[in-house]
Amino acid sequence: MTGREDETAGQSADVQRTFVAFPPARGRGFAVSWWGQAWLTALEESALDLQQLKAGRGLARGGAVGAVSVRPGRITAMVRGRDRTAHRADVLVEPLAEAQWERFLDMAVERAGHVAALLDREMPPHLVEDASVTGIDLLPGLGELEPECACGAWDHCEHTAALCYQVARLLDEDPFVLFLMRGRGEQALLADLQVRGDTASADAAQNSPASRARPGVDATEAYATGDILPSLPALPELPTEPGVPPSLDTEAAPGVAGVDPAALEVLAAGTAVEAHRMLAEALRATPGMVSELTVAQDAVRLAAGASDEGVIERLAEGSGRGRAGLETAVRAWRLGGEAALFVLDEEWQVEGEALARARAALESAWDEDERPPLRRDGNRWTLEEAPAQLRLGRDGRWWPYREEAGRWVPAGAPARDPATALAAAEPDGHRTDGTLVPESP
Repeated sequence: MTGREDETAGQSADVQRTFVAFPPARGRGFAVSWWGQAWLTALEESALDLQQLKAGRGLARGGAVGAVSVRPGRITAMVRGRDRTAHRADVLVEPLAEAQWERFLDMAVERAGHVAALLDREMPPHLVEDASVTGIDLLPGLGELEPECACGAWDHCEHTAALCYQVARLLDEDPFVLFLMRGRGEQALLADLQVRGDTASADAAQNSPASRARPGVDATEAYATGDILPSLPALPELPTEPGVPPSLDTEAAPGVAGVDPAALEVLAAGTAVEAHRMLAEALRATPGMVSELTVAQDAVRLAAGASDEGVIERLAEGSGRGRAGLETAVRAWRLGGEAALFVLDEEWQVEGEALARARAALESAWDEDERPPLRRDGNRWTLEEAPAQLRLGRDGRWWPYREEAGRWVPAGAPARDPATALAAAEPDGHRTDGTLVPESP
């Protein structure tokens, strides 16, 4: 697959790229990266007709989607339907406003890791999370993929669904496709980041202690003028990122016996991150539910941000998971936080309406001749012919798992569509064909 950028107009976002059509690819998933799967989740959670999604997947796998044109706010392709009639299909995505781009660029240059990841064609989860804290949603949410099709359908039809599934493959290979849809081409985005990076470096040099004096005020004089000073300003807005705790002198012996400076630094940094998250949640117009983590769960959260080997060993022992178990739990946490941790640890019986919904999702996810053989045990469906597994969360999402060294480990982000989730769990090059085998008693 190759891309071609047809025209560029600097920061006006007047950029268009056209990607050649994918060849037929039956039996394979559409998204491997977590951001590609997030794109499909936005499609699958907003479409009203699951049969149209199923038909769209079949068209995309069969090579019915032509060259895909991507430009700010819109993706377009000619899609040949099941009746072999070609229709122009468009999917609209709201571009970011200029003020939002300014906030995003300022946030991105503050963390060198964000820029480095983008240059490697990766979309780090922390970049999306940090952008969300500043009010910028890079990935589309529920109902944000607005369909337009020449066939006249008012909701997602098989043509727009096929286009969305194909775009997930583009996003896998190049996350800059997402930025282009949001209004900024690759070259313009990188140029803006470069300019801001240079400006930030210059400002840091100008404001260094060596370049400016720090005049002081006598404490008695300052206190005496308290009654005549103006009132305090309004409280500042939510910081764009958590504060950085003071660095400790880890070389000197602690003043109190039993204090581990490295562990204290990890706790302080983790507390700052958690406090920032809770404050952001509290300031939202419609606060979400924040449950209290258990001690063992909080150990996983801390381990996800720790790098000191001694601290990680203590967390592994304190959580009761051991080193290998903690590494698996940290992988789950990074994929989905507390919800992913529950899916890792909790096995529950799927019954009643939840089981009926799960069976319907599995039946509609694949064409009958492509349906993989799965065996159910509780909320876990295991692939008979490969070390892959689907786990159903209590919210109805499917989590991919893969067996590694005799242990089931998370293999990717969750998806509403079990076929999308299973594709992330299957070994490279594996293809599933067959029918569902009887469930275990």
